[in-house]
Amino acid sequence: MPRSRSLAALLMLASLASPIISSSARGDEPRGHAPTVEVLELPDGGIQPQAAADDSGTIHLVDFRGDPAGGDLYYCRTEAPSGPGRTKFARPVRVNSQPGSAIAIGTIRGGQLAIGRGGRVHVAWNGSNSASPKNPAGGVPMLYTRSDPSGTSFEPQRNLMHTTSALDGGGAVAADREGNVYVAWHARTEDAGPGEAHRRMWLARSNDDGATFSAEEPAFDEPTGACGCCGTRALADHNGAVYLLYRAATEGVDRDMYLLRSDDRGRHFRGEALGRWRAQLCPMSSAALADSADGVRAAWETKGQVYFSRLDPQTHRSSPPVSPPTGADARPSAGRKHPAVAANPRGETILVWTEGTGWQKGGSLVWQVFDRDGRSIGPAGRIDNGVPVWGLATVVARPDGGFVIVTSRRESGREK
Repeated sequence: MPRSRSLAALLMLASLASPIISSSARGDEPRGHAPTVEVLELPDGGIQPQAAADDSGTIHLVDFRGDPAGGDLYYCRTEAPSGPGRTKFARPVRVNSQPGSAIAIGTIRGGQLAIGRGGRVHVAWNGSNSASPKNPAGGVPMLYTRSDPSGTSFEPQRNLMHTTSALDGGGAVAADREGNVYVAWHARTEDAGPGEAHRRMWLARSNDDGATFSAEEPAFDEPTGACGCCGTRALADHNGAVYLLYRAATEGVDRDMYLLRSDDRGRHFRGEALGRWRAQLCPMSSAALADSADGVRAAWETKGQVYFSRLDPQTHRSSPPVSPPTGADARPSAGRKHPAVAANPRGETILVWTEGTGWQKGGSLVWQVFDRDGRSIGPAGRIDNGVPVWGLATVVARPDGGFVIVTSRRESGREK
């Protein structure tokens, strides 16, 4: 697609995503105050969707297409009008300026996006083996781009790694309304010891809407290590606080989830462990963060179960972890992975996850809605075989209190 084509014109073209479910969290007609849950599928082989909603309720989406070892990222957004049962995404625009410079292998290394000042879209991703610009410190680059001022295309991709190497897991991006942009990843420096225990989180910061970035700096002084094949998340909340969520690898075996928070635009962070897990093998997990008026939600996996916690906006303390109910239909032996989370204006939370996924293996899509006190609202929704190989799902909240899940779906997928 020519990069000079106007995005406004593209948005007038036929949509490329359509609803496959419009229901309550119970999987049937809405009852009482139960929020509507709408599930959209990606066409044309798109996988690993990541979504964010702006103040107007427009949903912005990035997904991956092509060879998992070297493919492309595409961006699109919802067309107006949009609402339950009527959500449609416009024809996509390619994000990466060098074809084949993104990667999907391992599920957690794909693109991440954030919406910054003036609605500008910021995207970061792990580069493929053939990606450029190259990382001067060696290994693959951590790539970033942003939409141009006119919103018609994306700028040429840039590498943000200068002194770090051995990029693994998935990088993350966050942006706020004041023009600050943050890109985070875990890696090592040349003088660091070998192994995951000597990895650490790094952060590159911009205060000019992503026009320039500082050189990467360590985000956290505590030597937690970082789980090599696990993803990271970043978020700038509506008050300007910055959060990083990642899995540690202390002494190579303590794989606790660490949540870092900064109140000075990413210059200093304090951290806490949200989920304890002692394991010698990397679980190849991902995590999620979502902003809300009543506190940020953090979601993660521990020992085959998924959890979320609410972070109190006043005390900054995390609530006790909440997990989906288990039972005959929960199929806990399948393993719950790749959580996505969102919270609506009523304080209700939706947790979305996969079951049965693994290396070169797809699985099922499952979700559960919780009230503001962390109690589940009805049974879980489920689509068997709803997640393809290297796939996962994303979710956002609507201003009206409903939720929208975006996923890839196999033709054999069945809603329950």
